[in-house]
Amino acid sequence: MSGEVINEVNNLQVTEKTKDDVDDDFVDPWNVVSKSEKGIDYDKLITKFGSSKIDKELLDRFEKVTGKRVHHFLRRGIVFSHRDLHSILTLHESGKPFYLYTGRGPSSNSMHVGHLVPFIFCKWLQDIFNVPLVIQLTDDEKFLWKDLKMEEVHKMTMENAKDIIAVGFDPEKTFMFSDLNYIGQCPEFYQNMVRIQRCVTFNQVKGIFGFDDSSVIGKVAFPAVQATPALSTSFPHIFKGKKVPCLIPCAIDQDPYFRMTRDVAPRIGFKKPALLHSTFFPALQGAQTKMSASDPNSTIYLSDTPKQVKNKINKHAFSGGQSTVEEHRQLGGNCDIDIAYQYLTFFLEDDDKLEQIRKDYTSGALLTGELKKILVDILTPIVMQHQERRAKVTDDVIKQFMTPRELAFNI
Repeated sequence: MSGEVINEVNNLQVTEKTKDDVDDDFVDPWNVVSKSEKGIDYDKLITKFGSSKIDKELLDRFEKVTGKRVHHFLRRGIVFSHRDLHSILTLHESGKPFYLYTGRGPSSNSMHVGHLVPFIFCKWLQDIFNVPLVIQLTDDEKFLWKDLKMEEVHKMTMENAKDIIAVGFDPEKTFMFSDLNYIGQCPEFYQNMVRIQRCVTFNQVKGIFGFDDSSVIGKVAFPAVQATPALSTSFPHIFKGKKVPCLIPCAIDQDPYFRMTRDVAPRIGFKKPALLHSTFFPALQGAQTKMSASDPNSTIYLSDTPKQVKNKINKHAFSGGQSTVEEHRQLGGNCDIDIAYQYLTFFLEDDDKLEQIRKDYTSGALLTGELKKILVDILTPIVMQHQERRAKVTDDVIKQFMTPRELAFNI
């Protein structure tokens, strides 16, 4: 076994180990818990999961290979960790093909601004590399994990599809699919899914995902469903049966699925998928709290009005400032825990402006109310422009993206 393989196999059961470590952050595909006001310690998470930190050397190579400046998500460490990104850059350098795969589990009728992050990044990657993208809508997962009727899940899937399409993906290079629809239409997808299922034992999925004897069998079987799009032959209309390498941009909590996938892929004749991991988007109430669909004030939804955006930020965004103006002028604010500043790191693209805001807030020259106003002025147009694009997404447009078909892609 190579060192990398040993590292990944040793880390397959990281979820089970971290549950018992009460002093550490806990991250799995369904739970994110941190005891720090700053949120998750991502350096520790890299060590636990056995991934690699994105360093300056890798960013320099990225810019050299693509001829483009790296996205501000990469520059600022929002996309902070990877598996085998060097191999993808080598493929691009050599003129060889690869494709992108990401997904979304529809759990509400409207996505929130944090849900935009992986799709904004995927669109940038698609444009930079000029490669196809497959987007999996895991409506089956939501049906299994949440107390929802099939009709409710279907409605959420279609509404989320509109939000995703409104990001601006190229329909000539993008295929989006619902698990509940596509798997029944495509024998090749189901065949790959079963190949993966035969390679993973119940004990392994218990260790990786924390399932127990009371878990419904649909949950136990689901990880193979999320793994299957990483195998290109699952999309015969796009790749014509050829084995094409895959790059998966995702939030770090999804990594357990793909550690499993990377363990299985070579055993069934495929290359391991490469990964890019992003940090978590914090709730308005702070990085220690979790965004909840039952609490509409925990985040900014893409359906919110300008008034709602302003009120949520002003009333609910956790402040890193001092309790009085006098104290703040004297002591300054803490950008590490201030949610308005944290949101700006995601949505304010200008590095110089962001750095000036950081300096001014830290010194006390910029007050909390002024910082929140900057965020309102940045975020409101983003949400309004998204709503304008979304209003143009008709049922026919959704059908175009979700119909199995050839894409503009030369293998």
